[in-house]
Amino acid sequence: MTTIDTPEKTVAPRPSRTPKPRRRIVVEGSAKHRGIQALSALLVVLFLLWAASQPLFRVGQFTNVFIIAIAIVGLNLVTGYTGLLSIGHSAFFGLGAYTTGILITKYEFAPMSTIPVAVVLSFVVGLAVGLPSLRIKGLYLALVTLAVGVSFPEIVRRAEDLTGGATGLVIRSRFLAPPEWTGLVRAERGIWMFWLSAVTLMLVMLLARFLVRSRFGLAMMASRDHEIAAAANGVNVARTKILAFGISGAITGLAGSLFAQYIGALSPDGSFTLLKSIELVTGLVLGGIATQIGPVVGAFAVVFLPYYTASFTSGPLSGVVFGALLIAIVFVMPEGIVGRLTLLSRKVVTFLPADHPSRRKGERPPEEPT
Repeated sequence: MTTIDTPEKTVAPRPSRTPKPRRRIVVEGSAKHRGIQALSALLVVLFLLWAASQPLFRVGQFTNVFIIAIAIVGLNLVTGYTGLLSIGHSAFFGLGAYTTGILITKYEFAPMSTIPVAVVLSFVVGLAVGLPSLRIKGLYLALVTLAVGVSFPEIVRRAEDLTGGATGLVIRSRFLAPPEWTGLVRAERGIWMFWLSAVTLMLVMLLARFLVRSRFGLAMMASRDHEIAAAANGVNVARTKILAFGISGAITGLAGSLFAQYIGALSPDGSFTLLKSIELVTGLVLGGIATQIGPVVGAFAVVFLPYYTASFTSGPLSGVVFGALLIAIVFVMPEGIVGRLTLLSRKVVTFLPADHPSRRKGERPPEEPT
């Protein structure tokens, strides 16, 4: 009997895979999460103390950043979380500013007491502007808000007896002195406005955080993602849209009120034209739409990027450099600066709510697609 020898099959060794680094899981409300929050709060306080010790010109730039960030937070609520594109938020900004200016110069209100009036008035106007969102959306709604933003400076010019018309409205510095309880004199108004704007920004960001995480916030995002499905699940889409516009207008009007106290001189051709709306939209896109820290990062971008590009170049070339830089940022980071950083950080650490299903079952959350 003959035997036939068959060649042995050689199995190529499998290439060794480098194991992916496991992401760290941080549960909200845990000791580790509270430690991260405490460290973040400490860093914010240290930054504010450092910024307040800078020269007066730099302190003024930071104050401007805080005020613009408040306005972008308002825009983020209606555009980022509700999905309603608005290009007329300069009108709310100007309404809050002129409300404060008129109440101080014409009726001798204390500057701080004008803020609630400006917020309420901007809220009511925001509700009215939000009415067209019940029937139209997308670019058509953007055109309506654009008309509101374009018409505001013309309304200010027409109401010359109240607003000062084209010549503007000047608030004398004696009316804008810091409150007596601060211990600051009139010459230190810049420091007072710095801290007032910084504290207001933090309060507004906390308010926006709680609002987004509430039932109303879920209704806003559901209306943004799929109106029909949201309505089928019991969401009052019409009320959600109108209230979102009202709250957004109120927050932006609050920023305008602070701006009037900070700048002390209002003009319809100054900071309340369509360019202010474009500035707010630009800051929202650069920072990151529908992100919590995005408005602050976007405000830093729209304030400091033009300043530094103008310091490197002069004349019209500085505008070209600034525009090219914006295009590069949007091209490289379409999610915005904070959006891209969030995606990168999720590869290292993941924050989970305490009631996440994977925590109840003791399982690891699914890996994100690469």
